[in-house]
Amino acid sequence: MKAAAGATSFLRYILLLLLPLTVLYILYALHAILSSTPSCPPDHGRIIATASFSHVTTHNHTSSTPPPPPATVTVLRATTPPPPATITALAKAPPLPPATVTVPTARTPPAPATVTVSMTSTTLQHVVFGIAASARLWDKRKEYIKIWWRPNSGMRGFVWLDRGVRESSVPAGLPAIKISSDTSGLPYTHRRGHRSAIRISRIISETFRLGLPGVRWYVMGDDDTVFLPDNLLAVLGRLDHRQPYYIGSPSESHLQNIFFSYGMAFGGGGFAISQPLAARLERMQDACIRRYPSLYGSDDRIQACMAELGVPLTRHSGFHQYDVYGDLLGLLAAHPVAPLVSLHHLDVVRPLFPNVRSRQAALRRLFDGPVMLDSAGVMQQSICYDAANRWTVSVAWGFVVMVARGVMPAREMEMPARTFLNWYRRADYKSHAFNTRPLARNQCEKPALYYLASARRTVVRSGETTVTKYQRWRHRNELRPPCRWNIPDPDALLDSIIVLKKPDPGLWDRVIFTMLCLVMSTEHVLLFRIQMQRVKT
Repeated sequence: MKAAAGATSFLRYILLLLLPLTVLYILYALHAILSSTPSCPPDHGRIIATASFSHVTTHNHTSSTPPPPPATVTVLRATTPPPPATITALAKAPPLPPATVTVPTARTPPAPATVTVSMTSTTLQHVVFGIAASARLWDKRKEYIKIWWRPNSGMRGFVWLDRGVRESSVPAGLPAIKISSDTSGLPYTHRRGHRSAIRISRIISETFRLGLPGVRWYVMGDDDTVFLPDNLLAVLGRLDHRQPYYIGSPSESHLQNIFFSYGMAFGGGGFAISQPLAARLERMQDACIRRYPSLYGSDDRIQACMAELGVPLTRHSGFHQYDVYGDLLGLLAAHPVAPLVSLHHLDVVRPLFPNVRSRQAALRRLFDGPVMLDSAGVMQQSICYDAANRWTVSVAWGFVVMVARGVMPAREMEMPARTFLNWYRRADYKSHAFNTRPLARNQCEKPALYYLASARRTVVRSGETTVTKYQRWRHRNELRPPCRWNIPDPDALLDSIIVLKKPDPGLWDRVIFTMLCLVMSTEHVLLFRIQMQRVKT
């Protein structure tokens, strides 16, 4: 009984001890709840937030004042563009007057200014050519310019000479003649070069200073550079002329590219510079030229200045320097899948067509026929197979058709055949900047060659089409090599080949495509139809 009475008194003692603690806890909780409740409900148009500041500078306190307690920040909700927000810092003891700090608030950004930008397609009126020439070679080289220049189509450009020529030597219909400025004050120290490289490198800048209106592109070339204007427009028209562009191609010679640069557009093949980049080049070029007196040519000086401006070369495989000797057959019969933009060094290679009287006459056959009918398709390769005769046929439209015995893979046919020497007159296939193959790996595969003889346009049931005829050509005293293959020799069976193809000015508006070549008939005249087909990706 005594033990039970002791336990009861102990519990009473504990309860008496906990009761005041419980009351104190309840009172503290009620006080905390009541103190955190605002005296009036918040306005729905306001947002209440608590922020901490390291200090608030007022008229009564300097930055050395100890930091105040957390402040209440009230920001008006922005519906219409709001007035500057008011930040009120409330301190406890000692009481401080409200400190008003004006903070710029985020406003709705104004509508961008209307900028009128001409987005019309690029035409010849938007391009200015600068042609580098010399008075000594003018009478000969002007014949190349006559072939591609179009005086009645709004083309603009100038021939820049080192000195004046007889007025009678400048026929009507050619670009205007300009005399380059004196460059004797600019240093040139290369032992094997010629200081005319400085004069030529400044042609873009001197053309820019003429202040012609509406120029989008400045195109540079030599007097023996032949351009295909429509194909040039197809390349430039796909680019934004408002951006800095430096467009061209390196040399076909690996050794030339090593000596100069793979990042350089070789000037003979031509290159294009957009108007904003030409403006930047003009401002700094003379100072840039002074920093590179030991460079050899004009195009490496241009590339050096492009490097200083931070503009890399945009490569396009349609510009052709052609640092080669011999026959361009292998290169042009397997032209890259790109528009043919330019040809160069035509004085040091054989005429394009072997059965003509001069190089200029060969170019006129190309321009008066295929270039006029369908410039976009010139030199584009189609690889076909005649299953009945077991022949492989390669059509470089507007130029040549090659027919070989056997079935040769397309991968091999699209490689240029080695019908040319490198710039150092050596038959070294490792000196080129691309893959090559022998014209024939064995005597049975030696192709029969059919060069363009005529080109015309006609109308058929399906619409307009081009008709190009290619005639068999043989070297003088040529003998076909003996062959034991049980395959007929095309040289013995075919005298001419006719190719039908629809003109397609928008050919290069499609990114991925393939060419199909269909055999229509065979009876001493082989008839092909070339069609375009999109590749599904």
